[in-house]
Amino acid sequence: MASVLEQGDQMRFRSVLTTLTAILLLAGCAVGPDYKAPTLNATKRWHSPLEGGLEPETPDPQTLAQWWTTLNDPLLTSLEERAVKGNLDLKMALYRVRQARAMRGMERAKLFPFLDSGASAQESRSSAYGVEMHHGKRRGEEGKLYQVGLDSSWELDVFGGTRRAVEAAQAQVEAAQEGLHDVLVSLTAEVALNYVEVRTYQARLAAAKANMEAQRHIYKLNLSRYKAGLIDELAVQQSLYVLENTRSQIPQLETALEKAMNRLAVLLGQQPGTLHKELEDPRAIPVPPLKVAVGIPAETLKHRPDVRRAERELAAATARIGETKAQLYPFFNLKGTIGLESVSSGHLWEWVSRTSGFGLQVFWQIFHAGALRQQVKLEEARQQEALARYRQTVLQALEEVENALIAYAKEQQRLEALNKATQAAREAYQLAWDRYKAGLVDFTNVMDAQRSLQIYQDRLAESQGTVASDLIRIYKALGGGWRYREPGGK
Repeated sequence: MASVLEQGDQMRFRSVLTTLTAILLLAGCAVGPDYKAPTLNATKRWHSPLEGGLEPETPDPQTLAQWWTTLNDPLLTSLEERAVKGNLDLKMALYRVRQARAMRGMERAKLFPFLDSGASAQESRSSAYGVEMHHGKRRGEEGKLYQVGLDSSWELDVFGGTRRAVEAAQAQVEAAQEGLHDVLVSLTAEVALNYVEVRTYQARLAAAKANMEAQRHIYKLNLSRYKAGLIDELAVQQSLYVLENTRSQIPQLETALEKAMNRLAVLLGQQPGTLHKELEDPRAIPVPPLKVAVGIPAETLKHRPDVRRAERELAAATARIGETKAQLYPFFNLKGTIGLESVSSGHLWEWVSRTSGFGLQVFWQIFHAGALRQQVKLEEARQQEALARYRQTVLQALEEVENALIAYAKEQQRLEALNKATQAAREAYQLAWDRYKAGLVDFTNVMDAQRSLQIYQDRLAESQGTVASDLIRIYKALGGGWRYREPGGK
């Protein structure tokens, strides 16, 4: 009897295996378009003239990875290292990468059979009024049933819908990784920009306070000369309003300095105010290197994480077209069960208590009033949107670099002019002061010269900070910094 049952099982298994083989032979390439990365049509050189130390040579990868070291400021380097470890935006980007990896794992799991197990033991008793009379009396029937088994289900990816879903999920993982790199590029640039802001405001404050002290000295001198009858009250009042005007600028500069310090602390993942002690001693505004290699447009686009992310999102959108198209074709689901069943626990584990079942389920969404085909059109439109977004990202990347290059070169020309203007204003002020003390000119000349010197000193400090900031923006536009201690790894 057992051999007959075994022969029956073998025949059923062979039948299912034959059907499965036939289905797999039908499975060819996955439906939908195969992805091909778009060509980068970038010019061979930048439109902006490379001046002020900018060179067309390819940037050194190590220099580009840690570009802030070119500013030769150990404290800035320390802040960058701490930001990579503590910044919360970076941690959120890392968690998005982990989410994408989990989604990819979920899609890959659909390529394999699912196996579930279960066991049950139940006892039942029927109603005495629901069975036949026995010797003139009614009695209920009692029964027991013990079961244990394995259930398997495998949806065959005949038309490649699952494979396209895995392809899309893999592209999304890579897009999330590029998103992480993009956050790292922005973070390192923002830390440096805020640090330069701190040093710039400190320089402007120092110049304003020095001018205020000089103006206080002039005011006291004029006041004493007025009391001595040597000058009239006009010079006293003029020197007073110049002094107070300078004093009024200091609170604004101090507020801006506090904000820059607080912002820097938050970028490091710390509470506002925690970096004040470390930053309170003024230091010189970082000076850019004499030469900066910027490469060519095609190289820059390869380095930019935002461009690579847009390209990966395009790849994911392309794969989803195939995933959706597979819904137009039949689904094949192979099911199987193996188990044991007995009304007695003592006989449950015997060979004759075995149960089994195999089958193939076919499901086809034949008519949905065109909804499936509209879904395909929807994914195709999304893919075209992703392509347009990629092209727009490329243009914006090139624009950002061009703007940074021209701003850096022209600001250096402005800085050179302001250096000369400040030196001339300083000499003019000294001449006016000497002549005023000698009684050769009135105080208006001193006041005008002193006010001009103050303006040029403030502009000079601003321009020094702008040059450093423009260099930072160049490195950011080139995609520099993301390879530096990439958190989380692959």
